Amino acid sequence: MKRICCLIILGGILIAGVYGCTRSTVPSSSRPPVPSSSRPPSAAIPPPSSSKPYKALGQWYQPLPDARGFKQTGIASWYGDDFHGKKTSSGEIYDMHAESAAHKTLPLGTIVRVRNLDNNREMEIRINDRGPFVTGRVIDLSYACASKLGVLGPGTAPVELVAVGTTALATSSGAGSADFYYQGNFTIQVGAFSDRNNAERLKAKLEKSYQNAHIQSYDNGRDIFYRVRVTKCSSLEQAIQNEKMLTSGGYDGAFAVAE
Repeated sequence: MKRICCLIILGGILIAGVYGCTRSTVPSSSRPPVPSSSRPPSAAIPPPSSSKPYKALGQWYQPLPDARGFKQTGIASWYGDDFHGKKTSSGEIYDMHAESAAHKTLPLGTIVRVRNLDNNREMEIRINDRGPFVTGRVIDLSYACASKLGVLGPGTAPVELVAVGTTALATSSGAGSADFYYQGNFTIQVGAFSDRNNAERLKAKLEKSYQNAHIQSYDNGRDIFYRVRVTKCSSLEQAIQNEKMLTSGGYDGAFAVAE
């Protein structure tokens, strides 16, 4: 979601083959998605200045005319190198090392104060992309923002969003195509642990019923997290269907990620 600005303060069980999933393992990236980041495959995203409704994964969204008084709580996720250098909904190029984020309905260019409710870290971030469209998530953070807010290891975190202002976008071009977000390698993260033994126990339980159960380690420089994941899918839509099957099967914290 992937910036010269002027701030204006505003007063189940998985069956082999289901949903195109296989048992093969693919290299892991540092990003969960998003997704990380998220946009409709039909490039139906409006240009930056537009508040026209748009459709993503079968659902219509109506961007807000302005962000005055906006406040929201929910789950944040993040996206990284898979989308680095590609266009965002605003037409800008996504820089995973810059501070930006995606939101479904806030006007592009809105500045939001994001607070991680798990650790009380907070920062102000500019919205320049649309998404995330995964169930239960309210904002997709860039890698840089996720690092500062402590979201990288777990992959998601409960957050509070408060709109505090707006900026001029660095480009006035139309929206870029977002097909790349919906096609690729996806999996489902079921848990993240600092103790590898706990991760191994969950993996052993999952592999009795689910495909491609595996552990991906992530070192943020201070701590190592062991992320337990299952399945391999070729599109975000397939991954979301599998996410729903896992949550209905009792894994409430499961969420789709890009690999």
